[in-house]
Amino acid sequence: MPTARRLILGHVMSGVCHKMNRTKRLPADLLETPLNRCLSTLDITLLGVGHMIGAGIYVLTGTVAKEIAGPGIIISFILAGFVSMLAALCYAEFGTRVPKAGSAYIYCYVSVGEFWAFVIGWNILLEHMLGAASVARAWSGYVDSMVGGLVSNVTISITGEMHEQLLAKYPDILAFLVCISYAVALGSGAKATAVLNGLLTVVNLAVMTGVVVLGFWHADIRNWSADEGGFMPYGITGVLAGAATCFYAFVGFDSIATSGEEARSPSTSIPLATIMSLSAVTIVYVLVSAALTLMVPIRSIHPTAAIPEAFGALDLPWAKYAISMGALCGMTTTLLGSLFALPRCMYAMASDGLLFSCFGAVNAKTQVPLLNLAVAGFLSALLALLFDLEKLVEFMSIGTLLAYTIVSASVIILRYRAPMADSGTVFAPDTPEDDHSSQSSIDTASPTSDVIEMALTGRLRPQFRWLEPVLGRCEPGAAASTAVLLFTVFSVAICLQLKVSWTELLHGTWWALCLYGFLIFCLVACVVVIAAHHQNVRHLDFKVPLVPYIPCLSIFCNIELMVHLSLLTWIRFFIWISVGMLVYFLYGIHHSKEAEDCGTSYSMLMTSAEASKGHWGALQTKSSAKSTPAKDDKKPIIEEEEVPE
Repeated sequence: MPTARRLILGHVMSGVCHKMNRTKRLPADLLETPLNRCLSTLDITLLGVGHMIGAGIYVLTGTVAKEIAGPGIIISFILAGFVSMLAALCYAEFGTRVPKAGSAYIYCYVSVGEFWAFVIGWNILLEHMLGAASVARAWSGYVDSMVGGLVSNVTISITGEMHEQLLAKYPDILAFLVCISYAVALGSGAKATAVLNGLLTVVNLAVMTGVVVLGFWHADIRNWSADEGGFMPYGITGVLAGAATCFYAFVGFDSIATSGEEARSPSTSIPLATIMSLSAVTIVYVLVSAALTLMVPIRSIHPTAAIPEAFGALDLPWAKYAISMGALCGMTTTLLGSLFALPRCMYAMASDGLLFSCFGAVNAKTQVPLLNLAVAGFLSALLALLFDLEKLVEFMSIGTLLAYTIVSASVIILRYRAPMADSGTVFAPDTPEDDHSSQSSIDTASPTSDVIEMALTGRLRPQFRWLEPVLGRCEPGAAASTAVLLFTVFSVAICLQLKVSWTELLHGTWWALCLYGFLIFCLVACVVVIAAHHQNVRHLDFKVPLVPYIPCLSIFCNIELMVHLSLLTWIRFFIWISVGMLVYFLYGIHHSKEAEDCGTSYSMLMTSAEASKGHWGALQTKSSAKSTPAKDDKKPIIEEEEVPE
């Protein structure tokens, strides 16, 4: 084998771990972007509300109440909203740190590393495609129910049924056309989309207010009685399973973070819009769920058109049709939200080189990535054409929960990671390690205190000096990052045990008590190790309170809900991840912009003098060979390892 080929292969294989863990370096001007910064805080808030109050409230409510949780859906929405709020606080802090398109993908890239960022970005793409497809399918179903099944009957008479278990009963042509139509509408620009979304969201909220008022007016508490199965007919397991499914209703706040590159003032707008929209949507979901389950018994709930059919059963036909029109407005805003966020996530990944470069282009006139929008619209329409709503909704939650988990972990990692010092930065003299009493007298508003806090970030606090023999030799931030990883692993273990051996724990079986005691001790120890280190909270307009406790609670709750998803959902998830790994290892890892910036990319290797001698089947003209500077011949093919100072 030729020497150059052997060296290149050795470099590529030996550097894989480094490449997978490299983090994104942000530009000096974070607000610079080819996209149009035109969205106000109100625009972004309504975008989040519109994305969340759509098919979730009109379709998911009926399905979960009838088949999964019963009236306990109220608790399911409260749990899902609470866990979503924990993650939303982490998203809000990242929105002030990194005002860029890409949401959880870019946050993970900055803090954890390229590989996990790609995994999250790849799942966000699927999440928004499934979201758009499911809403288009629900939109079509609502229209079909309003016209007495005319749409489905005509479609089946033309195309016939699809006799395949994994596919829908019939190809939904109307849902396909709806997806394509709204994708075309989004091509007009971000501001026009925001105006349309705002109008439809206001109409939807007005309809929801009417639903709650009329629902409680016609409420019958006997629908929660034991004769109808009680408040939790499916038990606590059904409530938890319902909460896991109800996450579908809250994925919209992810689109708020995705709009960070088009917000006028992202450091203010993103946190405010995230918290306000999620709080409002949680309240609406709880009130509507209570009204629905009090109006009609769960056995009479229509799974796909629950709210209008409930009013139809109460002999209020005008309310049925008014709610159906509001439902179409709400589902339209959710569809717009998914199709708004999906092309921008593709743009963020392509701009970093992890997706094909053609997806990084932005139209000069509309300042929208039109190619991404066309591809996203077509793929979402294809999913809506072939799959029914239940399969689409179930598959969405897993990617969302994984993104929430890693974003929460990333907040902890960045808080305790020692900041990289610029070449021109001058640090104050080191503070003696054994003199901790002077730290409390530092003026926290002075420039010197900024430098000292940066120097202390990731190091042990004075009151935890007893951990010095165990953690004293760790690099700043390394112990906290390792503790986050171990906390996640132990959370998975205890959540799996809770699902498998909950009965043994309730009965006080000795081995269950010992096992849970050990796992809880490990969880607490990980949190203590993280909290034992100094944080860096300087220059943050919004900070997650009670770090590391709130992010750790978010991680645990997300994992607890993930383990309640079905096995088939996990199988589909791993298939999608496998396809993503092919894209990453065959394309993304070699074309990453971070690799080019570091001077270690595959393309740099192939332009060296050794690689241009005709090996690898490459063709090179004489002119191109002559144009290569002589100094490039001396560039090492294999990177030199850093020499510790």
